[in-house]
Amino acid sequence: MVGGLFKERKNDMEQELYSVAQFLEKYAIGRTSFYAAVAKNEIPIIKRGKRTFVARTDAQVWLEGLRQKTNGGAV
Repeated sequence: MVGGLFKERKNDMEQELYSVAQFLEKYAIGRTSFYAAVAKNEIPIIKRGKRTFVARTDAQVWLEGLRQKTNGGAV
């Protein structure tokens, strides 16, 4: 774990991961809303045993999608 993010090594690429608690705090979203977005495949998750993570890159894509929705698609 570096800088509060977990690091996962996959196919010689390192991927930074947020725990669910870290994601909820960073993006100010409630647990119910988070899991509703997961159920709608809006936020991809990674399971490691019983733990659930969100890749930093997936979190950024999700946030950008929200920005586009609120701006009517404008960039």
